[in-house]
Amino acid sequence: MTPILPGLILLLLSAAGSAVVGRDIPGNAIRLPSEASRFFRSGEDDESLGTRWAVLIAGSNGYWNYRHQSDVCHAYQLLRTGGIKEENIIVFMYDDIAFDEENPRPGVIINSPDGDDVYKGVPKDYTGENVTVNNFFAVILGNKTALTGGSGKVVDSGPNDHIFIYYTDHGGPGVLGMPTLPYLYANDLIDVLKKKHASGTYKSLVFYLEACESGSIFEGLLPEGLNIYATTAANAEESSWGTYCPGEYPSPPPEYETCLGDLYSVAWMEDSDIHNLQTETLHQQYELVKDRTANGNFAYGSHVMQYGDVGLSEDNLSLYMGTNPANDNYTFVDKNSLRPLSKAVNQRDADLVHFWDKYLKAPEGSVRKAEAQKQFVGAMSHRMHIDHSMKLIGKLLFGIERGPEVLQTVRPAGQPLVDDWDCLKKMVRTFETHCGSLSQYGMKHMRSLANICNARIQVEQLNEASAQACTVFPSGPWSSLHRGFAA
Repeated sequence: MTPILPGLILLLLSAAGSAVVGRDIPGNAIRLPSEASRFFRSGEDDESLGTRWAVLIAGSNGYWNYRHQSDVCHAYQLLRTGGIKEENIIVFMYDDIAFDEENPRPGVIINSPDGDDVYKGVPKDYTGENVTVNNFFAVILGNKTALTGGSGKVVDSGPNDHIFIYYTDHGGPGVLGMPTLPYLYANDLIDVLKKKHASGTYKSLVFYLEACESGSIFEGLLPEGLNIYATTAANAEESSWGTYCPGEYPSPPPEYETCLGDLYSVAWMEDSDIHNLQTETLHQQYELVKDRTANGNFAYGSHVMQYGDVGLSEDNLSLYMGTNPANDNYTFVDKNSLRPLSKAVNQRDADLVHFWDKYLKAPEGSVRKAEAQKQFVGAMSHRMHIDHSMKLIGKLLFGIERGPEVLQTVRPAGQPLVDDWDCLKKMVRTFETHCGSLSQYGMKHMRSLANICNARIQVEQLNEASAQACTVFPSGPWSSLHRGFAA
């Protein structure tokens, strides 16, 4: 026997002392715990490991956006099964889906075609008009005095704690949607994360982000050294994707006329559902999710990205999500064992999929068919108006040839979307004053407005160009006077 081995055995026996007290010790055999990972690191929060916190937010409303609240409910169930305490999970969701008249199973939300109810037991911390940017930031910072409505739960974390934030919704370059206005801008989110770090109230923070152009939220903005690791569903210039949609494979049950989940979100949660998260790392999950979200080709998939302190990805997932004891014997395999998703729906087209499927299934001559047709035509008319208005503004500002080129310019990787975020917000308000609400679809044009700022165009110039481009102001749900302003 080598000289090192007896010492190692003594060390193990000493460390195991508290674990074997009170156990049967037949003969001279010592029965060590069968689960080494639990022996060396308990699955429960303790003072040395810190407390695990989670903030889950769905940034949309409307039945056609079913998938976002479904994603958040699934994430909540995953964390609770993993052992995260309810008081340490804060949930933001508009909560208008479960009992919407369109929902074929009232009071039930599913996240996959054959999935269980994920809505049951989800806390109503911040719902309806309380799902706001300010409340979201106040919760992250643990600032109860800044809250307006809601349960009052905040991330009341300490220096040894670990925080997991998951956001799912529509997005655009530099911006994330919210069911209430204004929207969430990348620079404001990064400022809040920097404040959280400066307060010394966490050890590490992980951010999973599902949205179109979600990479633009961190690209050139999230520095290293904050102990923050972020992954996004898409890079800074592409859409993310809905999945389990009508007409696709796998499709939802036939009575559902909406997408049940999002491709990136389903990928990380279905991976977490089946794996031992005490042994799987953030990096291993990132690689599996990246492969599944790419979907075999980028015609129906996106590039999953990572930002910030990438070294944190060597942490085990259980440090942020806990783990399901039923998966303790799972041996990690470095490839996807989950079913492939052969096709997906562009996030920005998921509402059209809902309206069209509703129209096809409604009886001829019915009120429901007429309503679906009106919704579809209204959404398409809005899209055409927004696209035409922005294109014309570009030509008025930069000329017929140069206009489209300037508006579509994408900055090199590592650079933020815009130099002056206050300018971007002013441009958004100016455009919406004349041309109506950008809405979830119109967020795709944030890059155009950012490029107008980067070209040093003044607000007065955009004001004049917008007035010329939009001679008719949209009414109803597309009116910024009705909805408010995105900035």
